Amino acid sequence: MNRGIFQAAVFSVLIFIIALAPQDSTDTVILGFTPEHSKKQFELEQKFDSYLSPDHLRDRMKRMSSEPNQLGSPHDKKNAEYLISLFKKWGFDAHIEQFKVLFPTPKERVLELVEPTHFKASLHEPALKEDATSSIQKNTLPPYNAYAADGDITADLVYVNQGVPDDYKELEERGISVKGKIVIARYGGSWRGIKPKVAYEHGAIGCILYSDPLDDGYHQGDSYPEGSWRPDEGVQRGSVMDMPIHPGDPLTPGVGATENAHRIPRDSAKVILKIPVLPISYADAQPLLAALKGPVAPPSWRGALPITYHIGPGPAKVHLKVTFNWDMVPLYDVIAKMRGSEEPDQWVIRGNHMDGWVFGAADPLSGNTAMMEEAYAIGQLAKTGWRPKRTIVYCSWDGEEPALLGSTEWVEEHADELQKKAVLYINSDGNSRGFLYVGGSHSLQHFINQVGHSVIDPERHVDVIERLRARRLVNGDKEVANGKDLTIYPLGSGSDYSPFLQHLGIASLNMGYGGEGGGGSYHSRYDSFDHYRRFGDPSFEYGVALSKTAGRAVLRFADADLLPFHYSDMADQVGEYLNQIKKMIGNMRDEAKFQHKLLRDSIYILAADPTKTYNPPKTLSDVPYLNFAPLENAVAHLKNSAASFDSAFSVQMKKGVTLSSAQINALNDALQTAEQELTDKGGLPRRPWFRHQIYAPGFYTGYGVKTLPGVREAIEQRNWNEASKEVGITAEAINRYSQHINEAVSMLR
Repeated sequence: MNRGIFQAAVFSVLIFIIALAPQDSTDTVILGFTPEHSKKQFELEQKFDSYLSPDHLRDRMKRMSSEPNQLGSPHDKKNAEYLISLFKKWGFDAHIEQFKVLFPTPKERVLELVEPTHFKASLHEPALKEDATSSIQKNTLPPYNAYAADGDITADLVYVNQGVPDDYKELEERGISVKGKIVIARYGGSWRGIKPKVAYEHGAIGCILYSDPLDDGYHQGDSYPEGSWRPDEGVQRGSVMDMPIHPGDPLTPGVGATENAHRIPRDSAKVILKIPVLPISYADAQPLLAALKGPVAPPSWRGALPITYHIGPGPAKVHLKVTFNWDMVPLYDVIAKMRGSEEPDQWVIRGNHMDGWVFGAADPLSGNTAMMEEAYAIGQLAKTGWRPKRTIVYCSWDGEEPALLGSTEWVEEHADELQKKAVLYINSDGNSRGFLYVGGSHSLQHFINQVGHSVIDPERHVDVIERLRARRLVNGDKEVANGKDLTIYPLGSGSDYSPFLQHLGIASLNMGYGGEGGGGSYHSRYDSFDHYRRFGDPSFEYGVALSKTAGRAVLRFADADLLPFHYSDMADQVGEYLNQIKKMIGNMRDEAKFQHKLLRDSIYILAADPTKTYNPPKTLSDVPYLNFAPLENAVAHLKNSAASFDSAFSVQMKKGVTLSSAQINALNDALQTAEQELTDKGGLPRRPWFRHQIYAPGFYTGYGVKTLPGVREAIEQRNWNEASKEVGITAEAINRYSQHINEAVSMLR
């Protein structure tokens, strides 16, 4: 499309969207505030904004990313001490809370092609003259995958595409086994830790991961340093710990990893992988993939390297050797509190981690510096005499990258206190130029839409919700044109909200900006200040936008007359998740019937190429008719309870809150614990650490969310008895939640 025509079209869409903006964009009353208090809150937020400076963010990022800052590094501790000094300077009561965790670092890394020719992988990211910190070698961790097994193996190589379960179905149909083999998988399609986990389940003895330029290199755009995308020798590091079972220290599951905590033996830790794993660049991957023969890979398996992608096995044979230093290292969480003036035992918690894999400018310091700027502005407000009604807790987590270590250990250590006091957890991680993204508990959906309507996008100068609405509309989401609140996404895993939401049931949000800053530096030595200032957010204005967004969320929850939850959005989403599951099981039933017919009539054999090996798929089990009535009734009950609460809440706020102080305190206490009713002490099947019955990371997706996870995953695994059981457990949790909301309605009336 002609650029001028495109720009005119986008401008027209924006005008159309702004015309459809919901009433929230001109709200004079903030959810949870009386009309009179709303006016004062808007004035407070304007004053808060006046203290925010992109220069502050730029300077802090440059300082904190000047040396390697991974868990256990000298600079990681320096950064923790630096943040403590800032919090104290700004008036917070701050301290470092220390834990002791298992953190493996590489001792030996060898990868070489030994047949049919010889090639030794460099396993190295070179320095670039355009990147000042890329030449630093001291204290730098080389490319590796944490919590893989030690191993020294030689075996045939098999290419498994993205290494997810469906890819192994494709291999099985082609008669290809990975048993006793080393697999090579490209990043994408699932979280990295799922790939070696599934490979091991199919008999593989080792796993190699690489970034294909199709997904994360020159196919996407100019590679670094000309552009932002991953250069040919760039490598994505990362953990492969089996975190869908539980995050945190592998040796202290469920309890804080204090100095004297009980620790299980390392060989008893369920989350440490059983096979060696190594990440490599696409420069190192190309000779290995080029040496493979066997069937040509299906079109969807092919990347952008200038080769024909074959599956193998062989004739490529590789030697893989990985050994680790299995050290116990100190972890430094920075915890800073500003005590509430009226409700000190109700905590609004805000967090972002500070550790990276190397320099960590984008991930996590772009978010951490924005969070620190919020704390700075709140400190300046406090100097004027303002104090928050509730206690504000700022947390800079250590050890997020290996396994959400800092947040998980802190949550496990303080679990009882947090369940009594925490009203909200707000998380961010990386941040860059682009669009707002928000996920979290859907009881916070209306709240965060209101917040977003009060923040102006630095590039388009409309509020950030309306810019996001424009993007969704252009991408084909016609429902957003109705002018209602935008739906936030449900949370899986991948950042520090997980222990708060999915272990303790504390209502949580995860937010940031992105989509226009390009990719390519993720978990590499090129995630640097120079890369970020050129491509991530050159003006640091989106860092300020994140400070405004998360800062308003903190301030509004800290000062609200009544905690600003809105339950109809949660009820609607739970109903939608149930509809999705019912549709899924119907589709599975139709698929099984159709497949049975194709097998009976030998259609698969007739359609296959007779010159190639082909095995028809295994017969799918029949799909029974499950009794969803308990869940359907629970959802109907929840919708009624939620509508009653939201109506009564609105009436009470318009009146200016006619409740007594004791009634207000009792009501807020009830609202604070509501989300906990959606947890079950027994947790999810085979992973009891995850207790939330509405949101969880998928057992085979890692970061990707599964909603109504107990029911959904049992159905996906065709475990019909478990599915029936989980229907009842999930319905009971929803009914407890509804009853809790009903009690709040009684208090409002």
